[in-house]
Amino acid sequence: MQIIKSFLVSLVFIVPICLQAQSTYFEQGSKDNFLLNRMEIKMQKDTMLNFSFLKPFNRKWFIGALERAKTSGEKFSSVDSYNMEQAMMNSMEWVEDMTKLPGSKHSLLNAFYKYPANLITVKQKDFFLAINPVLQLKSIYDNNTDGMLYMNTRGARIRSVIGHKIGLDAYLAETQEKAPLFVRQKVEQYRAVPGAGLYKPFKQIGYDYFDARGTVSWNATKFVDAQFGYDKMFLGNGYRSLFFSDYSNSHLFLNLNLHASRFNYFTRFMELTSQYTRRGDKDTLFPRKYAVIHHLSFNAPKWLTLGLFESVVFGRPDHFEFSYLNPVMFLRVAELQIGSPDNSFIGFDAKANVSKHLQLYGQVLLDEFNTKYVRQNNGWWGNKWAFQGGMKFIDVFGINNLDLQLEANYIRPFTYSHFDTIGNYTHYNQPMAHPLMSNIKEYIGIMRYQPAPKWMFQGKVISWVSGSDPAGKNYGNNIFKSNDSRSSDFGLYIGAPNSIKTINSSLWISYEFKSNLFLEADLSSRKVQGSSNNVFSSIGLRWNMQRREYDY
Repeated sequence: MQIIKSFLVSLVFIVPICLQAQSTYFEQGSKDNFLLNRMEIKMQKDTMLNFSFLKPFNRKWFIGALERAKTSGEKFSSVDSYNMEQAMMNSMEWVEDMTKLPGSKHSLLNAFYKYPANLITVKQKDFFLAINPVLQLKSIYDNNTDGMLYMNTRGARIRSVIGHKIGLDAYLAETQEKAPLFVRQKVEQYRAVPGAGLYKPFKQIGYDYFDARGTVSWNATKFVDAQFGYDKMFLGNGYRSLFFSDYSNSHLFLNLNLHASRFNYFTRFMELTSQYTRRGDKDTLFPRKYAVIHHLSFNAPKWLTLGLFESVVFGRPDHFEFSYLNPVMFLRVAELQIGSPDNSFIGFDAKANVSKHLQLYGQVLLDEFNTKYVRQNNGWWGNKWAFQGGMKFIDVFGINNLDLQLEANYIRPFTYSHFDTIGNYTHYNQPMAHPLMSNIKEYIGIMRYQPAPKWMFQGKVISWVSGSDPAGKNYGNNIFKSNDSRSSDFGLYIGAPNSIKTINSSLWISYEFKSNLFLEADLSSRKVQGSSNNVFSSIGLRWNMQRREYDY
């Protein structure tokens, strides 16, 4: 694997010499994602926007779509117009006419906040640089914990484009977090802080962790983008993803993305961290494993986007499996040719902009599948599949910027697991797809309302039924367990053997009093059947980073 790493690093410095203009990408949790969802539905047939299943999204594509929207004749609300202006400031490296952007009326020393979106901005003919602080200060009150909880994050974010050939992104932040009780219980059970990597105990019930990410990107050819770095990814159109989500820790990757007309073909090679148990404060080398993802999508017609997904997770004690380096589809065929030792998946996704107010979307994931046992309907353990269906409805009841999203997710027992625990669909002791793992039925409802440019209200209800794993038994909920430890071969339906219902609901209000600087508050409730209700609230300040949510 060291040879491959050296080769990839060499590419970073050698390939860009003869390349064309390259883009940068949205950061995780970017506020522009709200506008992206709305613009995709309103524009309906914009090919670039219809490939928004891949997040972080390409800033250059988004600015081009906004420019087209302004000349499309489509009517936008005053709030949408404000959000479009803000989005162009947030991605100003791809705005050619800077006179369209407002400068700061109170630029400090003519060096800081020349433009409202960035602390430091340098925009020249062949060079762009944006530097911003990162901050999240939050006080949390939990009915199951004495005293105040909190989250304290400080850091910086840097974004640059050099010579229209190389795009660079870097994010560094340190966090001390005292989370609600159920989150702490999850950390103790799986030895991982959701979304984070290595952590240390902090003041009895808290956690201290460092988040460092960085990527370099370039155009390999006119139609092929490449990106190498250490970061997260989300693959899908829903609130959850059955293919790949940004729930787990960042990872090392190489992306190749081919975009030509109505086609988009995406390949990602990843190095991951396998299950591990850290012994005290001893330094150790964590075990490694690898994964490859392919995704082909097609606009046919432009309002309908169809996709084909495949992936494989594998580990080798002494070498990388070079058969999987082929960027062409059919990983399952390659896996069969070497003896079928690894965990492979195929999937299908679809998205339809039915009107300028409604979008339907869905995913189907197949881990293992046998039609004989499907027809018998006997709950065979090896029929491992997952299904997602959802809709987004914007400007509900004719009210501008009132948006509704409904989603359902079904995941069969043992989906994402494997007979070899190295091959399970996890990274850094966290699931890589759905945070609730498998053996679940989940229903999500989200209502968002932006009544004025700086205000955002959101109500969210997530209800799910999961099958429990009694002590010493394996009924397919915990994907970290080996398939071979299953308690039964048949009678395994979603919710077996004992169904537990959970409802996680929240209300969130946010006010953006400076560009990308939010004052926000939320109230949440998590009710588990047969257990006490966990109610927690928070108020805080967030600057240039994503919200920390406890929605699992």
